[in-house]
Formats: sequence, structure tokens, C-alpha cells
Amino acid sequence: MPLVEFACSECGERVEMLVRTTAAAVGDSCPKCAGPMQRQLSTFNAATGGTSTGGGCAPRGGFS
Repeated sequence: MPLVEFACSECGERVEMLVRTTAAAVGDSCPKCAGPMQRQLSTFNAATGGTSTGGGCAPRGGFS
């Protein structure tokens, strides 16, 4: 189940919920003020097990 973020149009309250489908909507009302909720575009973060040695794809020293 995907984690979907919703925001209230009235008070700005943000809520994350697990939903069965990406088209599903939250209970239509904000838990804080009962205003209408709208689905938000969310970002994600993927953790890696390694350590970073620098930024970019090129090996250290750049291109030759």
C-alpha cells in the first residue's frame, strides 16, 4: 500500500495515510478543522548502505 500525503484546503494540516489504491481519497474532511482534504505530490527518500565519496557520476579526477 502506498503512503499518500493529503493537505487541508482550510487550515493547511498535513496528513499521511496508507491507502489501498493511489486513486483513493482520505475521508474527505480534515481531522483538525473538518475542511476539505486534497492529495499532495510527495517526495521520497531512499537510503543506501554505502558511504558517499563525492558528488556526480565521474570517477575522482573527472574526465581525461
